[in-house]
Amino acid sequence: MRKIIFASKNEGKVKEVKDILKDMKINIVSLSDIDFNGDIIESGSTFEDNAKIKAEEIFDKYKMPVIADDSGLVVEILNGEPGIFSARYSGDPATDEQNNYFLLDKLKSLPEPYKAKFVCAAVYYDGNEFQTSIGEVNGKIISELRGKRGFGYDPLFIPDGFNETMGELEDDIKYKISHRYQAFIKLKNFISN
Repeated sequence: MRKIIFASKNEGKVKEVKDILKDMKINIVSLSDIDFNGDIIESGSTFEDNAKIKAEEIFDKYKMPVIADDSGLVVEILNGEPGIFSARYSGDPATDEQNNYFLLDKLKSLPEPYKAKFVCAAVYYDGNEFQTSIGEVNGKIISELRGKRGFGYDPLFIPDGFNETMGELEDDIKYKISHRYQAFIKLKNFISN
């Protein structure tokens, strides 16, 4: 079985991507699985730039095919914040809870609804060329955390067409509508070649 490194230590993200790609004949290993302890400086200006930086750095070190992503929340009324800074919005390091409350604090004096979208740029890199795909899910931010599922801003985000937050939705439903699902499903053809 072919081994592919997923350039992430985020356990929630790793579980989600393994579930999305579970029908493929590949063995996905995370950065934690291979004991990678370095810091990858995400110096790009877009989600796609940062995903490519991660993939290239890990490929250069291990000489194995890599999948990587960069994703985050884009809030319309905040001119796209937190965007590429989603994971460290309230500082570095930051917990999901700190980021959620920091976002709510920024929104509290602004008029609802808080239109937003989750964006994921996913890449596959085998040392030759990057294959890239983008996934998005539109919705809105609510003013209180709801649900214990998922991670990141999931407890604050209600996707269009639903009444539950991403933090309340069952995994099988969430995965089928998520930005990460959309992005990695598009990458499948490149990974299988």
